[in-house]
Amino acid sequence: MRVLRLDKTGYPVAWISREEAATLAVKNQIIWSLGEHAIVMRGGINSSGCRSILHLPAILACGGDIEKQRSVPALSNRTLFRRDDHFCMYCGQQFPDGMLTRDHVMPLSQGGRNRWANVVAACQRCNNAKGGRTPEQAGMALLAIPFTPNAYEFMYLSNRQIIGDQMEYLRTRFKSNMRRWQAA
Repeated sequence: MRVLRLDKTGYPVAWISREEAATLAVKNQIIWSLGEHAIVMRGGINSSGCRSILHLPAILACGGDIEKQRSVPALSNRTLFRRDDHFCMYCGQQFPDGMLTRDHVMPLSQGGRNRWANVVAACQRCNNAKGGRTPEQAGMALLAIPFTPNAYEFMYLSNRQIIGDQMEYLRTRFKSNMRRWQAA
């Protein structure tokens, strides 16, 4: 399980490991946290015979500089395929990662860009059939309009195992059409 790290304003910064979260906790860099203490780390036994135990939250905020808020998250096939729920946006069938490709709605050869709003998940068969044409030129209907996820949606897309408290926090800032996404 990964811990959701926020800046002090509550803006998502990164998914961090339990070890990174433990380091922040023992250095007193956590200024507030949310949710249940989802992680219990047990250490060694000290000279008095007591075992050290560290309870870590699922969501934590750290002090310091406020994270520069990127308006457009980085595009990768993994997050694109998760955004489109592993469905080919042309035939409507669901596929595993290895059978999906990134399709440029407006092809690069026609001046399209490699941006969230111009790419969709497509199975290899549909992408080959479409070729270097627009959906209209190829006579293929696009099943959903591509969109750029905000930072909260991107954090969901970039982690496969999100627990309830983390999902509840992220979902509060999802665009209304994305509320169907669920915690693992």
